[in-house]
Amino acid sequence: MNVQNKNKLLTTFLAPALLLGCGQGPEISFNTDIKPIFDAKCIECHKAGGVGEEKSGLNLESYDSLMKGTRFGKVIDPGHSVSSTLVILIGDRADPSIRMPHGDREKLDDAQIALIKQWIDQGAKNN
Repeated sequence: MNVQNKNKLLTTFLAPALLLGCGQGPEISFNTDIKPIFDAKCIECHKAGGVGEEKSGLNLESYDSLMKGTRFGKVIDPGHSVSSTLVILIGDRADPSIRMPHGDREKLDDAQIALIKQWIDQGAKNN
């Protein structure tokens, strides 16, 4: 096999395999990375008996309750942060009247939102 054929084989098979992992970054952990954000910024309202849980049905106390979503539907679309309702509600795309957190509560910063998006894009795993 000559050099051109070897290069062609490498380009055809190896390059796509390498590209599959590009852009994902390190694996984000729900328990280590995401839950602490929810605990700091969201759990005050979105826990059993909290105002947010009572109004929407969204409870952020556990992975299972998060993935259950609200009485209106799921808030996480694993693998697709752009279409996940949670990302819309914590970001700038939501109407100010429904943006989370409500009122004068401290908003999530850009790094926290980016981490949540990355976790969702990685499949929103329970890890």
